[in-house]
Amino acid sequence: MIELEPFTPADFSELMAWVDDERLMKEWSGSMFSFPLTQASLNWYVEDANNFTDPNVFIYKAVESKTGVTVGHISLGGISQRDRAGRITRVLVGKSTERRRGICQGMVKALLRIGFEDLKLHRISLGVYDFNHAAINCYLKAGFTQEGVLRDVVRHGDEYWSLIEMGILEDEWRALHPAAEKAA
Repeated sequence: MIELEPFTPADFSELMAWVDDERLMKEWSGSMFSFPLTQASLNWYVEDANNFTDPNVFIYKAVESKTGVTVGHISLGGISQRDRAGRITRVLVGKSTERRRGICQGMVKALLRIGFEDLKLHRISLGVYDFNHAAINCYLKAGFTQEGVLRDVVRHGDEYWSLIEMGILEDEWRALHPAAEKAA
């Protein structure tokens, strides 16, 4: 089982070690960071994060509950209280040897619970590059629906990457988690 805990400066070195090449940096962060990750850029990233009284962005490390080991990173940002919407960004399963074990799905489901139950959001969206088939499958299994494709939105080297837009609404999430409906 995956638990989400606030991402803090104590977690910076582990994330910097995971994001160890420029392509992975671009896949993980889009154009938010330049390679390599630095302490200064991560200080800016966590500034004003994880504040439930003025929610804008929540940044988490994913911890495997059995072992207590940090296995990933995920954030929920772009929060609009008026529209009751947010956007999942910067999803990363840490070590490549840990991938394909359901960690991504555990992180996403835990974040959806926070978004829909704690923050009372109506809609949560995300974007994923069209070549990232493992992530696309993870999001589909978590209940997301593909809503469209933004073609050739990012250039990396000599190639362009297209972005698949996905979303899930609170009613869709509640249909997948009827126990959450009773607790709400």
